[in-house]
Amino acid sequence: MKKAAGLSVLLFLPALVSVMLSACATNATRRGSAMREIDYGDVRVTEHRGDDDLLSAGLGLAGLAGAPLPFANPLGPTAEELRRRAIQSNWKGIADLGPLGGYGTVYGGVPDVPGREYQAFARIPGARAPHRVLLQLPDHFDRRKRCLVVTASSGSRGIYGSIALAGAWGLPHGCAVAYTDKGAGTGYFDFAGHSGVALDGRRARRGEAELEFQPLPASPTSGIAVKHMHSGDNPEADWGRHVIQAAQFGLAMLDRAFPDDAPFTPHNTKIIATGISNGGGAVLQAAGLDRDEKNGGGFFAGVVALEPNVHVAGYGRAMYDYGTEAAIWLPCALSSERFAAAPFARGPRGVVPPAGPLRCASLRAQGKLSGNTLAEQAEQGYRYLRTRGWTDEAMETAATSTAFDLWRIITAGYASAYLRRGASDMPCGFRYAAIDARGVAGASDPAAEAAWWADGSGIPPGNGIGLFGGTNVSTDPTLMGNECLRALWTGDDHESQALRASIAATVARLPRSDLPLWVVHGASDGLLPTAFSSEPYVAWLREEGREPIYWKVPHAQHFDAFLALPGFGERHVPLLPFGYAALDRLWAHLYEGARWPTDVPTPAARPRGAGALEHGMLGLPDFH
Repeated sequence: MKKAAGLSVLLFLPALVSVMLSACATNATRRGSAMREIDYGDVRVTEHRGDDDLLSAGLGLAGLAGAPLPFANPLGPTAEELRRRAIQSNWKGIADLGPLGGYGTVYGGVPDVPGREYQAFARIPGARAPHRVLLQLPDHFDRRKRCLVVTASSGSRGIYGSIALAGAWGLPHGCAVAYTDKGAGTGYFDFAGHSGVALDGRRARRGEAELEFQPLPASPTSGIAVKHMHSGDNPEADWGRHVIQAAQFGLAMLDRAFPDDAPFTPHNTKIIATGISNGGGAVLQAAGLDRDEKNGGGFFAGVVALEPNVHVAGYGRAMYDYGTEAAIWLPCALSSERFAAAPFARGPRGVVPPAGPLRCASLRAQGKLSGNTLAEQAEQGYRYLRTRGWTDEAMETAATSTAFDLWRIITAGYASAYLRRGASDMPCGFRYAAIDARGVAGASDPAAEAAWWADGSGIPPGNGIGLFGGTNVSTDPTLMGNECLRALWTGDDHESQALRASIAATVARLPRSDLPLWVVHGASDGLLPTAFSSEPYVAWLREEGREPIYWKVPHAQHFDAFLALPGFGERHVPLLPFGYAALDRLWAHLYEGARWPTDVPTPAARPRGAGALEHGMLGLPDFH
């Protein structure tokens, strides 16, 4: 890729600047010389003050934690209503805002942050679909310290998918915050109505507006197309470029906002990259593209990655590998009595869910297990996963992901992305379609469809969209689809080779030697186990002479939002406060002259228990 540093000044006439800064302005301003790395179209600029700020859309902590906000007209919500609900749903999807979780009292906060937003569709050369980019610019942006936080959405979420991490930390510090959906997001396209999502979040028909995702024309019966899965771009391979483009977009928008202080460049503006889950993997990919050491420093001033989905060639395991394995084996293994106390591993009155014994029986019939009783079969399934690198701690927490069928949901979508398939040609017979109140595929509910951009997670099912296919009529109906997805990883045919090549294109590269880099991961993560992701990545960095800081936080797991679930939160601590602490230390190093630590003790965190979270339970070390 081209060098990211040395962006030239973007000049604008005063009249144009005035128009661009007006409320809700949209202008077709094409890229200038400072945007050589970005191909972008219209930039939408909106102001957010009074009862509509940047961080919570005026809701505050109580409003964010409350029920989903209704629309005045459910069939035609305004752009402002969609934005407010998108911010609310993404906060609730990432952070534990429950009464016992301690957000806003023990750690974090949701202050009022007035300012402006700049939003556009950016394009990587050669990509079919754009990625949405957004800059949040607080009114109290500190032009003396010049801080830009850049982030990528977690999971497959929309543009606000990292607001609880990057926005919640960066905006109160006076930083501008640049976001990217990294080629995923909630711009679902409905073939029945030929409609997608416009830049302002509202539904629009093909040809009426520029859409976030517009697949090739297909039959009205093709169902629902999702950008991450059906763009044909394998966006995960370009996560790092998405992050760098978002930062470049942020710098250019700062030039627009403050022309007298321009240019804003990586040499006079400290760019801090941070992300969580897939967003954490994205910023680590971006770090591997930042190698400008010979010119006196690189693009990024520092990187903090939380529970990253990161893969290094020859180290650890790719998520698709252990995800397809988990979909097949975990239902049986979790039937073992050793997991009887694990949340969601048992149904009412402690009964093993039917899916577990049925899966054990299926594996026994295939000759993969030899036990004659459920206890023997479950123990053999457990032992098999142990030989594959799964820890007891990861399996115990993975009971939640297994109960919610996340392994099948995730790998079915990712297989389609890796093989660059369309909505009507997903691997293993899977497809997405709108569902009615009975859960049957059919026409979409107009009110649900109008809210998809705000309410969706970027990977169905949910919000009136179902995942269909990959099943048969048997006692274990999902096994067929899961084995088909697994065979795409283990097989030798053309499709398997293509899938593995796409995954190989996602591996992280080595970051520059002087880059401050901190990885924070929960020891109890059952979705992206540390043994397969962060630990091999950090080991590789150290073998290559890098000095990353690594926190494997005891009793932290993948989903802070799940901590509000009964029987779950008391076993764990949230991960966000440790990410905030790492970012605070990076800030002290960059702006206050504090030494960058090379040997930081792992926090001595302990479970919350039945009561409310207290600060001492986090066990954060004293940096002073």
